Amino acid sequence: MAKGKQSESGVVDPADLAALAEQLVAAARTSGVELTGPDGLLTGLTKQVLETALEVEMDEHLGYEKHERANTSNARNGHTEKTVRTELGDVRIDVPRDRDGSFAPVVVPKHVRRIAGFDEAVISLYAKGMTTGDIANHLADVYGTEVSRDLVSRVTDTIVEEMNAWQSRPLDAVYPVLLIDAIYMKVRDGQVANRPVYVALGINMDGYRDVLGLWVGPTGGEGAKAWMTMLTELRNRGVGDVCIVCCDGLKGLPEAITATWPLATVQTCVVHLVRNSLRYTSKSDWQKVTTDMRGIYTAPTVPAAEERFSAFAAKWEKKYPAMVKGWRDAWPEFVPFLDFPVEIRKIIYTTNGIESLNARFRAAVRRRGHFPTEQSALKILYLTIKDRHPNKANPTGQINGWRTILNTFAITYGDRLEIN
Repeated sequence: MAKGKQSESGVVDPADLAALAEQLVAAARTSGVELTGPDGLLTGLTKQVLETALEVEMDEHLGYEKHERANTSNARNGHTEKTVRTELGDVRIDVPRDRDGSFAPVVVPKHVRRIAGFDEAVISLYAKGMTTGDIANHLADVYGTEVSRDLVSRVTDTIVEEMNAWQSRPLDAVYPVLLIDAIYMKVRDGQVANRPVYVALGINMDGYRDVLGLWVGPTGGEGAKAWMTMLTELRNRGVGDVCIVCCDGLKGLPEAITATWPLATVQTCVVHLVRNSLRYTSKSDWQKVTTDMRGIYTAPTVPAAEERFSAFAAKWEKKYPAMVKGWRDAWPEFVPFLDFPVEIRKIIYTTNGIESLNARFRAAVRRRGHFPTEQSALKILYLTIKDRHPNKANPTGQINGWRTILNTFAITYGDRLEIN
């Protein structure tokens, strides 16, 4: 097969590409030409490839090749110079014109000044926590091209329509598990204030974690009444039933959940319960208290947990009555996970699955200070959800050993799962 030619399958042989790359590098060295930059070899090659592709498109549009005679009223009419932004930097190209202005190129469409790949790079950097100013400086350093912060902002705004469609998309009829939590972000609403952002993460019938919705709440802290509105929206988008809802110990939240899905089991996050307990405990007793609490939430059965809690209360109630009262108040929502085997307990005893996602959210917003609008705040969270981390566990991936877990759910909840 000749160098640079495609195989019968239509794919260029990697060996041919490697040979071509070696020739280009050798030519650049011999001529003393930089590979990249405004006058670089790759920039010039990009210009040539784009202009050649445009000329081919013009040939197809007119029905005859350049310098041929044709019986047609339309014909070539010179060129227009245009600057396009590529991953190598700015490239000035000559775009062919036709007399009647009907030529609509595909390679570099009319009014488009950024070649595919540039926008994706900007959005990826934005999702990884870089500010618009950081991205503009980065592109200037790497590609030698000036990019305004306003352009970066406009590029990232292109995903708003996609985000809005995602936020209102229809959902599955049933989710075995739903985890809900809230984080806080600084958003300007007249003045900058800490605003709760409500996050709902469902585990579907195939064992995949899926962020079902994001909502910026009003100032004043997380509230059960606000959660009622968010949960109702999930129901209106198709979620007819949820088997288990894992949440923190927010007052009134269990009632909001059961008002939305009457058959749902509410599971208080054990980690939240432990953290709240330590608020009432002297640091000198933390190790002893956490050891005793671990004995409760790792109990093999509900009766065993009740027995261990009785011993825990007898030991600590006199010294820390508020801590023990917190456990008593949370007990009905604390014990459900103890009826399940270890595989399911790991999923529902804590909101760690959603807190892993929240950790990525915090990393993405850490350098931004505050957001000018709710939409700008939601935009970065949405991009963070979509951003995949190669060779790392992603919060929206599939749960290991799901088939075994699903069988246990099926035995417990039967027809509610609607297994196909």
